[in-house]
Amino acid sequence: METEGRYTLVGILVTAVMALMALAIMWLAGGADHIAYQTYTINYRQQSLDGLAVGSPVKMRGIKVGVVGSYRFATGGDEAVSVTARIDAGVPVREGAEAYIKRNLVTGIAAVEINNGPADAPLLDTAPSGERYPVIAEGSSDIDKVATAVSRLAENGAQVLERMNTLLSDENQRSISQTLANLNELSGHLAANAKSLEAVVQGIRDVSDEFRFAGASISQAATRAEGSIVGVGKNADAALKESVVAMEKLQREASLVSGQIQMLTETGALELTNVSRDVRTSADALTTAGQNLSNPRDILFGPAPQQLGPGEKLP
Repeated sequence: METEGRYTLVGILVTAVMALMALAIMWLAGGADHIAYQTYTINYRQQSLDGLAVGSPVKMRGIKVGVVGSYRFATGGDEAVSVTARIDAGVPVREGAEAYIKRNLVTGIAAVEINNGPADAPLLDTAPSGERYPVIAEGSSDIDKVATAVSRLAENGAQVLERMNTLLSDENQRSISQTLANLNELSGHLAANAKSLEAVVQGIRDVSDEFRFAGASISQAATRAEGSIVGVGKNADAALKESVVAMEKLQREASLVSGQIQMLTETGALELTNVSRDVRTSADALTTAGQNLSNPRDILFGPAPQQLGPGEKLP
C-alpha cells in the first residue's frame, strides 16, 4: 500500500510539473508577446526586401523597438508584400508614421526603420477596413531618394546626349555651315554698304522726327478742338436753359388763354340759351298769330258757338 501511495504521489507531482511547463510554454509563445508588443502592418510596394527576414530588427531613430514577426504577399494585383512588425507596447507610433527598408551596405542585412509622425498627432491604433492591424505607410530612405535622383539625372543626360547627336548630325552640320557662310556674306555686304545704311538710318531718323512734330501738332489741334467743344457745350447749355424758360412762359400763357376761352364758352352758351328761349317764345306767338290769320271769318265775325270755350258767350 505504501508503494502504491508513493507511486500515486510521484504521478501527481509529474503531472503538475508537466502542466506548469505547458502553461509556461503557452505564455512564452503567445500571451507574453501579446502583452509586450503592439502589432502593425507595413505594405511595401516600391522597395526591395532583400536582406529582410523574420526576426529582423525594427528601429526608430536607430534604436531597436521591435522585430519583424512575419511577411506575406498581399492579395490583389498591386504585388505588395505585407510585413507584420511587433513593436514594444511602450513605444508611441503616431499617425503619419512611415517605414522604409534600411540596409547595411557591408553585410546586406536589412532592418525596418520607422519615421514617426508629428508629436501632436494621435496614436496609430485603429486598423483600417480589411486589415487586421493598424497600417504604417511605406516611406523612402535617403539612399532611395539619391538613387532616384541619380536615375533621373542619368535619364536626362541620355536625352541631352541624344538631342546633341541629333543636332550635330551630318545634315544639320551642313545646314549650320551654310548658315555661317550666309552670315559671312551678309556681313560683307553690310560692310560694303555701310554708307548707304547710314543714309537709310538717317532717313529713318528724319521720318521719326517728322512723325514726332506731326504728333505734337495733332496734340495741339486736339487741345484747341477740346476748347471749342467745351465752349459749344456751354453755349448749348445756356440755350437749353433759355428754351426751358420760354417753354415755361408759353405754358403759362397757354393756360391763361385756355381759361379765357373756357369762360367765353360758358358766357356764349348762356347767351345762346337766352336767345333760344326768346326765339321759341316768338315762334309760339307767330304760330298763334298764324292760326288766327288762317280763319279771317273768325277775326271779322267772331268765333262760332261751337268754338266757344267753357263760360264764353257771344256779344
